[in-house]
Amino acid sequence: MSTSPEHARLLRLATRASLAVASILIVAKAVAWWLSGSVSLLAGLTDSMLDGAASFLNLLAVHYALRPADDDHRYGHGKAEALSGMAQALFIAVSAFLIGFQAVDRIQHPQPLGAPGLGLLVMVLSIGLTIALLMLQHRVVKATGSAAIRADSLHYRSDLLLNFSIMLALGLAYFGYSQLDAYFGLAIAFYILWSAISIARETVSVLMDAELPVDVSAKMLELAQGVPGVLGAHDLRTRISGNHWFVQLHLELPGTLTLSVAHDLCERVEAAIQDEFPKAEVLVHADPQEVVGREDGPVLN
Repeated sequence: MSTSPEHARLLRLATRASLAVASILIVAKAVAWWLSGSVSLLAGLTDSMLDGAASFLNLLAVHYALRPADDDHRYGHGKAEALSGMAQALFIAVSAFLIGFQAVDRIQHPQPLGAPGLGLLVMVLSIGLTIALLMLQHRVVKATGSAAIRADSLHYRSDLLLNFSIMLALGLAYFGYSQLDAYFGLAIAFYILWSAISIARETVSVLMDAELPVDVSAKMLELAQGVPGVLGAHDLRTRISGNHWFVQLHLELPGTLTLSVAHDLCERVEAAIQDEFPKAEVLVHADPQEVVGREDGPVLN
């Protein structure tokens, strides 16, 4: 079980780009917030600072996840990506609470905004960089299925909405509606918290070895049963670790087959599933048909 050089290159490219974008936006938003005092811009700055921390953690997690399997980790290190996703969910949740706290304080103690024009320019820059990063992340997730990059992408999609909301709030402030800035900040905080919950649910599923989607499992059983000589298949179990799918299933074979013939059928089933799902590492156990009904556990046909 190994990771292709192209897969590794794409993951490293995405994590480095994410860290670079977060770093640029931290500096730009810090200057704009200092001059304007906008709660919405503070929300953006806080989120970008947590983006930077999460992106750095993501960089480390992907580096570790790309390490090949060893004697102590026979299934590889792929779950480091899911752990990174969980950490990102925590970062995002903290960001939401900080933004919400600042927004409520500004609602209770209104203050005029300064330099909204500079804030608008910074948000245009933020939106452009975020869209470019999301396009790259979409390509990488499509090619690799990385849980860590998917979580990062979900975070930056929420950032894109955040940036549009901040730009709208600053635009309204430019025309004298500065009080709306705090309410936009509060709405943004709730949306970011929802994003954190979504990321956490997805990564928990991976860490808890949730099964692959039902349609994928059904297709695998169909492929196994479609191999000539196989009488049936049952007890299919699947889980995900990084970019790899681990699949186990039992085949029902005639009890009169020789060991060599049974082994050949098992290899043909493995090949059929791997041809359809290249990410899958398949382990097949052969059962004589006459003992299948006496086995413990559910039968999935």
